[in-house]
Amino acid sequence: MSTTPDLSTASWRTSSHSNGDGGECVQVADNVPGFVPVRDTKLANSPVLPFRAPVWAAFVQSVKR
Repeated sequence: MSTTPDLSTASWRTSSHSNGDGGECVQVADNVPGFVPVRDTKLANSPVLPFRAPVWAAFVQSVKR
């Protein structure tokens, strides 16, 4: 598996925990096989952090606990 996901067709969604005032704006793309890319929407052309799907799932589960 490649370590750099193809983001050309990424479908980004804003986190439900982001507020409407421009703060804490995090987006994730759920349609990238094997990865969950994350970016900051406050910065134009923000760098993307591509987390492997199992790592992201473990992170989310830990936050929920």
